[in-house]
Amino acid sequence: EVQLVESGGGLAQPGGSLTLSCAASGFTLGTYVMSWVRQALGKGLEWVSSIHSGGSTTTYASSVTGRFTTARDNVKNTLYLQMISLKPADTAVYYCAKGSLYEVSPFDSWGQGTQVPVSS
Repeated sequence: EVQLVESGGGLAQPGGSLTLSCAASGFTLGTYVMSWVRQALGKGLEWVSSIHSGGSTTTYASSVTGRFTTARDNVKNTLYLQMISLKPADTAVYYCAKGSLYEVSPFDSWGQGTQVPVSS
């Protein structure tokens, strides 16, 4: 059974940093395209970043480029999202999502999400 479990969320101050984790089980994370998606209260889903299978190619939404870094540890089967220079606009529930072997979407599995409020 495929499972994704996010952790690491919590209150952050503007300008602060936070690292989210997504522990995967039931599949080999490095074989698939993995993504981070977020949803702010009252808004739709926003794609944040993806890391492609095989190599380490990463892509980012323009709103987070230069501030967020996606990485994975294939030994721990875990996906990470390192966030720096956080802004109140980054406040959202963050989800990790599993794509296909070569494509970002459609996502076929999601985690339960972890909340990241950014406020002073």
